Amino acid sequence: MPEYVDRRGTTIVYDRYDPTGAARGVVQVLHGVGEHAGRYGALAEALAADGWIVYADDHRGHGRTGMTQHGSADLLAHLGEGGHRAAEDAVWRMSEIARDENPGLPLVILGHSWGSFLTQILVNDHPGAYDGVVLIGSSLRWPGSLNAMPLNARWHGPDAKGNEWISEDPAVQDAALADPLTTQTPLTKAFGPWNTLRLVGRPKRGMPDTPLLLMVGRDDPVGGPRSVHRLADAYRRRAGLTDVTTQVYPGRHEILNGYAQERVRTDIRAWLDARWPV
Repeated sequence: MPEYVDRRGTTIVYDRYDPTGAARGVVQVLHGVGEHAGRYGALAEALAADGWIVYADDHRGHGRTGMTQHGSADLLAHLGEGGHRAAEDAVWRMSEIARDENPGLPLVILGHSWGSFLTQILVNDHPGAYDGVVLIGSSLRWPGSLNAMPLNARWHGPDAKGNEWISEDPAVQDAALADPLTTQTPLTKAFGPWNTLRLVGRPKRGMPDTPLLLMVGRDDPVGGPRSVHRLADAYRRRAGLTDVTTQVYPGRHEILNGYAQERVRTDIRAWLDARWPV
């Protein structure tokens, strides 16, 4: 279980998956709020089988990092000292490690949900640092595009589990509820108002032309297809990106854990293959 210490002294735990043969590139995976890198094992294994080295950390306040940081599952998703900026900086340090350990290989960053918002921020703050970007379950980070209502409102009822919004698969819902490293604490409550405001932003103008893949579930309550199409348009018009692909799937927020998950993984691999052939 590799780890590193971020610039604020917090130990960040991460996973690394290596291909059996020569590596063709690196993919850095960023998980969502209230969860951890272990939920991306199927994706990481599929990418490693295609020759990609995968790095996936448990962000500040989350998963194994959060347990070491706080000493209690009750505080999972709370970012700790330094708040959201510290979380951004810690993930950027993971990018530096991935790049330093694999010089000369392309580095693709892949973020889901809150991880996709972290990715958007890093891409703005470090133009040209990544050779490719994949955003899953994302949204334009702007008022009117991000859902301000409770995410499970559509499935609310007397028998609701509270996390039906994450996946249409009841087994995935149950597994998340049973996972001791996963919490249902809402982002706004865990982060607080000032850190939540940090999420607001738009793509930077005039960015280096970087391949971008956006993937979203048709019934995703975070932003959904309409918001993701707005995000794609912002990357084209504001940032000047020319290779922007948007794909919509049947399913809810976690399309990597829904009924279409195999298709989603296959499409990610195909997108990578088209830009970095074997």
